[in-house]
Amino acid sequence: AWLGINIFLFTYYFLFFDRDEQYFYTRAILGSALAWARASAKCLNFNSMLILLPVCRNLLSFLRGTCSCCRRTLRKQLDHNLTFHKLVAYALALLTAVHTIAHLFNLERYNQSQQATDGSLPAVLSKMHLQGSNKWLNPIHSNQTTVEYVTFTTIPGLTGVIITLALILMVTSSTEFIRRNYFELFWYTHHLFLVYFAGLVIHGIAGLVRGQTEQSMAEVPPHHCAEYLPQRDQNCTHDCCKDPEFGSIPAESWKWVLAPIILYVFERILRVWRAQQKVVVTKVVMHPARVLELQMLKKGFCMEVGQYIFVNCPAISPLEWHPFTLTSAPEEDFFSIHIRAAGDWTERLIDTFQLEIPRIEVDGPFGTASEDVFQYEVAMLVGAGIGVTPFASVLKSIWYKFQQADQTLKTKKIYFYWLCRDTGAFAWFNDLLASLEQKMAESGKADFLTYRLFLTGWDTSIANNVALHFDTATDTVTGLRHKTIFGRPMWNMEFAAVAATHPRSVVGVFLCGPEALAKSLRKSCHQHSSLDPRKVKFYFNKENF
Repeated sequence: AWLGINIFLFTYYFLFFDRDEQYFYTRAILGSALAWARASAKCLNFNSMLILLPVCRNLLSFLRGTCSCCRRTLRKQLDHNLTFHKLVAYALALLTAVHTIAHLFNLERYNQSQQATDGSLPAVLSKMHLQGSNKWLNPIHSNQTTVEYVTFTTIPGLTGVIITLALILMVTSSTEFIRRNYFELFWYTHHLFLVYFAGLVIHGIAGLVRGQTEQSMAEVPPHHCAEYLPQRDQNCTHDCCKDPEFGSIPAESWKWVLAPIILYVFERILRVWRAQQKVVVTKVVMHPARVLELQMLKKGFCMEVGQYIFVNCPAISPLEWHPFTLTSAPEEDFFSIHIRAAGDWTERLIDTFQLEIPRIEVDGPFGTASEDVFQYEVAMLVGAGIGVTPFASVLKSIWYKFQQADQTLKTKKIYFYWLCRDTGAFAWFNDLLASLEQKMAESGKADFLTYRLFLTGWDTSIANNVALHFDTATDTVTGLRHKTIFGRPMWNMEFAAVAATHPRSVVGVFLCGPEALAKSLRKSCHQHSSLDPRKVKFYFNKENF
């Protein structure tokens, strides 16, 4: 839909400015570059209207709640908000390049027409500013004026340069490498969007590109009168003797972006208000593999499984906000997150909490794909490393539902896969899995949860220890009844087994992990989904922050 609207807008306005009589004289000077510049401008306005919407987290959470009864495929589109945000940003970069190049051609042709002395139509049109204030078509009125002078001294030129520089800085600082290693650089440069929108709103107010007014077109139709314009004399008596008059194209960008800007302002006000509410850290636990657990309380905080929050620690950085998945269940009287040391900010946060309990600000919670886990009869949960956190919330909630004998639970079977590089990562999650094993056995639903733990990195001592204790009832790595598997999952085999066990079920596949794993799981979902709507269907869902 987005691509179709862009193609329609570009095609429609390209043909309009390339053929409409109102711009007959403008095309006489500029040629087809006019249509390229105006068509790309319309698409720039459209995409500028959209760019802020995917990052309005409260809006997305609201839409996710209101779409709870919508079709599954419609709700899933909300999970691609950041992908769509990037797509729109790339479109803005491309359209800005087209718009800029087209206007450079326009300025050069304006300049050439102003300096021409051959009596051609472009030359005559460029001298019409001498006939009156409303009759000029060429914004360059002097032979000494250069393209560079117009670029840096007019409102459209100067704002165009500023907008382009701001966009270049925002796009280049948004790469994966910079976001992960120099987050503050990404954060600061991304706030150049304020400069971008300010420049966009005032970019067209000077109205340098003009067209013939409707009244003038009725009096001196361009197709009929254009041929007489270069050869008129002062004794002219026919209908085309009157000079054509021109008017500016009104600035329209503000009409496109006003509503999204207002919406985003309310979004930021809401974020600031929620961030100011007091957060009490009730418990701090340091787990193996440098994983910090924080249990917190906040007045009015209400969550669902799989949601995430943004956390700020003013003592470390007053501006940096980082997303963390909630690992607590909605049934608990606190909310918790687990933070792995993975960068400067998390390293400093963990070091700070080992010395004291600093002030913490929290914004959220916000919805994710994992909220829909209980909408499926069968769910496959795949976590890689610390990516297990959203499923901690899910599994805890299941534990409470079993405690309370919840009869409304739609889910009948859960397959849980956890991939870790080292044994220490398993430690903090073992207690939850052990209690789930025990509770489900007591409830007579031992088959409800099947979990597989995969150790993707190990040394000889671990392998030898496992070999010595192979026949024991519990696993030597985790202490659980299910044995740890060394290596990576064979996803085709796993999906084939699930499809065979649940031949008529709708299976939700949920991932919190790297993109390479997402690609593999997405492919398996397509391969093992039946074309017959009455048979097994796999739906892929991925966490996106």
